[in-house]
Amino acid sequence: MAKRINRAIELLENDQPIYYAGLHSFSKDFLTYEQGKKDANIWADYINIGMEHGSFDMGGLEAYMQGLVDGGPTPSGHVTPTVIIELPVQGESGEIIRYNSWQIRQILARGVHGILLCEASSPEAVSAFVESCRYKLNDQGVGFGLKDGTRGVGSEFMAKLKWGLEDNNEYMEKADPWPLNPDGELLLGLKIETLEGLNNCEQILSIPGIGFAEMGPGDMSMSMKINRVKGSKPDQRIIDASKRVKAACEKNNVRFLSEGTPENIKDVIDSGARVIAGQSEEAAKIGRKYTNRKMKV
Repeated sequence: MAKRINRAIELLENDQPIYYAGLHSFSKDFLTYEQGKKDANIWADYINIGMEHGSFDMGGLEAYMQGLVDGGPTPSGHVTPTVIIELPVQGESGEIIRYNSWQIRQILARGVHGILLCEASSPEAVSAFVESCRYKLNDQGVGFGLKDGTRGVGSEFMAKLKWGLEDNNEYMEKADPWPLNPDGELLLGLKIETLEGLNNCEQILSIPGIGFAEMGPGDMSMSMKINRVKGSKPDQRIIDASKRVKAACEKNNVRFLSEGTPENIKDVIDSGARVIAGQSEEAAKIGRKYTNRKMKV
């Protein structure tokens, strides 16, 4: 039996790595009811949906989430796999996040389980991001780096159904960031992928409410004016940036995202990474066996 709504959080609570599938952008036929039914039993622990570069399709997302529900439950006993959306707005400042918080309200109202903020560059932007994902009735961390949440009544009517809930208040209580709220079911993530974000990463990752973070090598290379050549070794500056972000994650109890392949997955897990990129089902099989995972996929 599932202990939580959010499968990814349930695994992370038990120090089990989580593996994701899904692209940074997607075809016009991806966000459909039929694709949702197909993905209800996907091999991955969570599905990444890239709206940073993919279309901001709320009708498609609603249909996709309903397909996940109707195609479920998952073999692990969860209503759906975890779904995390890459947010279109960039995390440059608190003002930019608050001005574009309508995106967050629209996404969460579809019943997803988390959001990933790209180009997180300042503590103020990350505070505004967390606040935009919360209801005012949940006040852990308020006064300690956070203000009251800004989600409003009305966003829970359809979202609760995607979580298998019937009561509006129960959804609003559970729709809160973990691990800030130990009972929260929202998993919020950050991409540290600019020089400004790197220079602020220790302060950024101390903001309450963030569950995982990564150093984005592609945009970080652009920010550092590094021309990446496919197949070449990473620039030492990118390696050092990843180490710095990872250290800040560890200091603040934030899970670190790193790429894993069938060849290196054991070493990646041993390094402390608990969110695994790479979209390799084979790497996930090897990693799950290595960590003696019990939960069914």
